[in-house]
Amino acid sequence: MPDPDTHRAGRPIDDVYAAALHIGGDCLRDGPVGTVGLEIEAHCFDVADPLRRPGWDELQDVIASVPDLPGGSAITVEPGGAIELSGPPLAGPVLAISAMQADRRVLSAAFAARGLGLVLLGADPLRPAERVNPGARYRAMEAFFAASGTAAAGAAMMTSTASVQVNVDAGPRDGWAERVRLTHALGPTLIAITANSPLLGAEFTGWRSTRQRVWSQLDAARCGPILASGEDDPVNDWARYALKAPVMLVNGEEAEPVTDWVPFADWADGRTLLGGRRPTEADVDYHLTTLFPPVRPRGFLEIRYLDSVPDDVWPEVVFTIVTLLDDPAAAEIAAEATAPVATWWDRAAQHGLAEPRLQAAAIRCVTAAAERAPAELSAGMARLVERVERGRSPGDDVADLVVARGLRAAVTALTEEGT
Repeated sequence: MPDPDTHRAGRPIDDVYAAALHIGGDCLRDGPVGTVGLEIEAHCFDVADPLRRPGWDELQDVIASVPDLPGGSAITVEPGGAIELSGPPLAGPVLAISAMQADRRVLSAAFAARGLGLVLLGADPLRPAERVNPGARYRAMEAFFAASGTAAAGAAMMTSTASVQVNVDAGPRDGWAERVRLTHALGPTLIAITANSPLLGAEFTGWRSTRQRVWSQLDAARCGPILASGEDDPVNDWARYALKAPVMLVNGEEAEPVTDWVPFADWADGRTLLGGRRPTEADVDYHLTTLFPPVRPRGFLEIRYLDSVPDDVWPEVVFTIVTLLDDPAAAEIAAEATAPVATWWDRAAQHGLAEPRLQAAAIRCVTAAAERAPAELSAGMARLVERVERGRSPGDDVADLVVARGLRAAVTALTEEGT
């Protein structure tokens, strides 16, 4: 969490133009492609009692017992107690995957020793939403969502969803527009491939990716895709998006919710004063941490639209998305394949690979990646291609398990697998 007093050291923002310059200044960095960073979130369940949500102190105690992670990942706790591993940027998908696999083995063993399992699902299928992280930021977020009429979706987003996040280089400046466009266009197809959240709150929701459904219920100004302005300039697109988005929190002595709809542009121009003052550059930076589009520019591209998926799926998904972006020939195939379905975010979340045009795009994309897979990933990529050709996403296996065994028994089985 950012230092709550950082606004005091930041330079003041005089107007909306100064804010736009600051937002766009380092949002994309010119350079080669090839670096990959991974972040993986896993729901934490008590093996003996999967309805129980482990508390904050308990989780901190377990984390303190984890030995040094060989891949260098950082461990953090999400608001609802999900455990996140954030790996360092490494040279290429294979190294990033290998490092994350090693760190997950060590982390899972430490949690298993305390009777806890780490389950890779896009949404918690069993427990009601409940916050365990006591941070002021998350208390303020709850108040913001309540004031904006999205309390239930906000609580579910914070405490019941989990994802695999892939971070890739922005690439050379003259290719930014095309690369950002493709990263967005891949979204619905990759959502269909990774859909792994058919249940929420102990009920089938009718959506293959309930995680994506939850995010879509929040305000589009904060969580929707960054829509192109027509200028073909992703830097300007991001600045406009951030300035139009309402301010969620003001960081003073601690985070304070903003319960009225105040676009950041209004604060920057002085039309509205928040916390009794004009914003600083640090306030701009903090505002950006409260924006959650499916692709977020942070110097690199932060890809946020994947469900958390099992250990026998996510490495191949990571290799697929990086290959489709970084390999020029594969990128051409992906751009053509995904063009007809590039805006089908909700359709992908609801129907997944059961939608024929999404399945057709997915087959072309994973096949192109599989043809470029190194030996250590070739078997896994073949399995992913076969799964996509059958129209199966990981959540279909979860649904079948719940139907066969009942929900609690199914979650117990998944929890035991995560130990």
